[in-house]
Amino acid sequence: MATRKKGKTSEAGFAERMARLQEIVERLESDDVELEEALASFEEGVALSQACSKDLDAAQRKVEMLLKDAGGEMTLEPFDPGLDDETDDDDSDEDDA
Repeated sequence: MATRKKGKTSEAGFAERMARLQEIVERLESDDVELEEALASFEEGVALSQACSKDLDAAQRKVEMLLKDAGGEMTLEPFDPGLDDETDDDDSDEDDA
C-alpha cells in the first residue's frame, strides 16, 4: 500500500510543480514585478522545471521498458487511434446498429 501512496504522491507532486510553475510564469509576465522578486521567482521556476523534466524522463524510461519485446529490442509503433483495428471493429459494429 505504501507503493500506491508513493505513486500518487509523485503524480500529485508533478501536478503541483507544474501548477506552481504556471503561477510563476504568469507573475513574471506581469508588469508590476520587482527585480528581486523576479529573480527569486525565476530561480524557483528553473528548479521546478528541472524537477519536472526529471519526472518526465523517468516516465519515458518506464514506457520504453514496457515497449521492449521479448528479445530486448525496442518496438516503437506510431500512435494513431484511427488505425486501431479493435477500435475500427467496435466503431463499425456501432454504426451498423
